[in-house]
Amino acid sequence: MSGTVAEKVIAIIAEQAVLDPSDVRMDSTLESLGIDSLGLVESIFAIEEAFDISVPFNANEPEKSGFDISSVGAIVAAAEGLIAAK
Repeated sequence: MSGTVAEKVIAIIAEQAVLDPSDVRMDSTLESLGIDSLGLVESIFAIEEAFDISVPFNANEPEKSGFDISSVGAIVAAAEGLIAAK
């Protein structure tokens, strides 16, 4: 999979939401895209696999996780930070 981190993350999220990547904006929330908690977990796994990173995310307490899921842009920024740190 080639492209920028943002392009890859958007593609992963779009796949989970069954949307075209062009329909996913950086300020979109997962909820607004129709992604439920299972879709979120699957997206996290796909991001981990795509970038060979470990995402500090607790599905039972997402608000206490060290991974911001408040918007697509926040997810992209968090993934970029983890990639830079590895």
